Amino acid sequence: MRPLNKFSRLPVLALLLLVAACGAKPAQKPTRTPEVGYVVMTPQTVPLVIELAGRTNAYETADVRPQVSGVIKARHFVEGSVVKKGQTLYEIDPSLYRAAVAQAQANLANAEAVREAAAAKAARYKPLADIEAVAKQDYTDAKAAADQAAAQVAQNQAALQTARINLQFTTVPAPISGRIGRSLTTVGALVTNGQTTALASIQRLDPIFVDIQQSSADLTALRRELASSNITPSSAIARLTLDDGSEYAVPGKVDFAEPVVDQSTGTVTLRATFANPTGILLPGMYVRAHLSQATAHDAMLVPQVGVSRDPRGNATVYVVGPDNKAAVRQIKADRTIGDKWLVTSGLAPGDKVITEGLDKVKPGQLVRPVPAGSAPRPPGGRSGGSHGGGHSTPGG
Repeated sequence: MRPLNKFSRLPVLALLLLVAACGAKPAQKPTRTPEVGYVVMTPQTVPLVIELAGRTNAYETADVRPQVSGVIKARHFVEGSVVKKGQTLYEIDPSLYRAAVAQAQANLANAEAVREAAAAKAARYKPLADIEAVAKQDYTDAKAAADQAAAQVAQNQAALQTARINLQFTTVPAPISGRIGRSLTTVGALVTNGQTTALASIQRLDPIFVDIQQSSADLTALRRELASSNITPSSAIARLTLDDGSEYAVPGKVDFAEPVVDQSTGTVTLRATFANPTGILLPGMYVRAHLSQATAHDAMLVPQVGVSRDPRGNATVYVVGPDNKAAVRQIKADRTIGDKWLVTSGLAPGDKVITEGLDKVKPGQLVRPVPAGSAPRPPGGRSGGSHGGGHSTPGG
C-alpha cells in the first residue's frame, strides 16, 4: 500500500472543514421587546346587575262558585278562553227561585193591604180619643197595630229583595276578567251554596307577577354597599330569561320586597310586575330575573382576561409602569359585569392595564405597549428595544 502524498490529503481536509462548518452554531439574534396590548382605566357609572331565580304567578286569581243551590242548566263559555268580568258562565235552574220571588211579592201585597187598613183605623180613632168618645187604650191599640203592619211591610220588602237576589244568582257570572280553565262540573250536576269544589278558576295573566327569591345574606351585603359613598340605589327595572334560554322582550318593574325572611329557605321574596300582552308567560313558569338594585359610581372595569389570581386567591393585574416596564398590581375585584371585573380598589384613572400578550410578560420586564386590539406588527418590524448590529446572510 502506497503512502498518501500531500495532494491525496486535500479531499480529506476539505471534508473535515465542511463538517466543522455545518456543526457551527448560528449567530444569536438580538432579544425583542414583547409587544403588549393595554386598556386605559376610566371611571364609569355601572349598574350592578344580579341574576336571581323566580316563578311567575297570576296577577289575579278567582274561583267560580255557586251562591245558590240547584241543578246546572247550561254552560256559557269555552274552556281555556278569555272571559270578561260579569259574563255569564253557568245557568242554574231558576224555577224554584222565580216561585220564591212570586211568593214574596204576594206576601208584600198582603202586608201593604193590612198596613193601609190599620193606618186608617188608627187615623179614625185619634180624634175620637181626643174628645174621649173612645177609650184612649183603643186608640193606642190601633196605633200599635198600624205600626206592626208597617213593620211587616218592611220585612216582606226585604224578603222580596232577597228572593230577587237569589234569582239573579242562578246565573253565575265571572268575578274577574281573565283566562278561564277547565270546567269542574257539567250540565245536569247538582251544585250547592258553600260547596268546597269550585266550578272553574279564572286567572288574570296580563299583567303577571314574578316572585323572585334573593338570599338574606345578599340583601344584607347590598344594604352595606348602599351605605358607602360610591353606591346608590338603582331604578327597579327587571328583565327575564325564560326557561328555554330566550330573553323576554318586555321589561318589568320590581314593586316591593317582603319584610320577612323565609325560615325554611333563608330568602326574601321580591315581587315584580311584567306586561304579558301575548300570553307567553304562564303561571308557574321558572324564569331568571336580571335586575339592578344599586349603581356604582367612579367604577373601574377590567376585562377578565387581564385579571389573574395568586395562590391565596388575591386578584392581580399587570400595568404598564414607568419606563414601559410591566408591574404587578394587587386589586379588589369581587363582582363581574358581563365579560369584565368590577374593580373597587387598586387602580387609578389613567392606569394602563395589560390585557394582551400576558404570556410574554414578567414583573419589571421592558414591554412595548400598544392599545388593545391594535393590528399586530409585521414579522420584520422593529421592536421597541435596541438591537445590536450585524446582518443575517442567506444560506446555511
